[in-house]
Amino acid sequence: MSGGAGKKGSGDGRGLKVRVKTAKKRSVSSARWLERQLNDPYVAKAKREGYRSRAAYKLIELEERFHILKPGMAVVDLGAAPGGWTQIAARRVRAAASEGARGKVVALDILAMDPVPGAEALHLDFLDAGAPAAIRRALGGGADAVLSDMAPPATGLRETDHLRIMGLAEAAAEFAAEVLKPGGAFLAKVWQGGTEAGLLARLKRDYASVRHAKPPASRPESAEVYVVATGFRGAK
Repeated sequence: MSGGAGKKGSGDGRGLKVRVKTAKKRSVSSARWLERQLNDPYVAKAKREGYRSRAAYKLIELEERFHILKPGMAVVDLGAAPGGWTQIAARRVRAAASEGARGKVVALDILAMDPVPGAEALHLDFLDAGAPAAIRRALGGGADAVLSDMAPPATGLRETDHLRIMGLAEAAAEFAAEVLKPGGAFLAKVWQGGTEAGLLARLKRDYASVRHAKPPASRPESAEVYVVATGFRGAK
């Protein structure tokens, strides 16, 4: 089959949908991913509004419901690249900087990331033994919130991908317990599928409130949901 993107829709442009064909160097899964991107209204909206990824809207929608981020807070964004969540966090916690409430956002990733105004980016693996101490130095103390929208590269094997993303979420929860102040919050992506029970049990032990949410920006066919834990009881 020939490669390239074709368009299919009504003559007046309404209901226009981009169809992507496979090519010699494009797998079926790559073609499907590209087709989703080309037809995703959140992708187009992110480009118009200057966000680095469509994921920014997931945090915006979660914030509208849970109000985790407040001016003056110290926030850690794990696995931050390309920086969509970091953009939102920096704007929220530094919203009242002119009034003296100077928030701080530190973004970590093993990938290099372009600077985000109002945030400090660390090219660092959060699993490194020295990462919690590096975060405390960058923040000048503990964190008020730890955010994680991390996901490992997909293998296409549902069970494997589920176990890998849950492993990241559990590691993020461990990290949060090391850097959060009492009363702090933890927000992370998880996948539904049964293995999240252990993580939820830990969070219910360590936090006053644990809730789930699937923001509208999360694709309906995705198994991802977000766990929102607030009221950290302090390191044991």
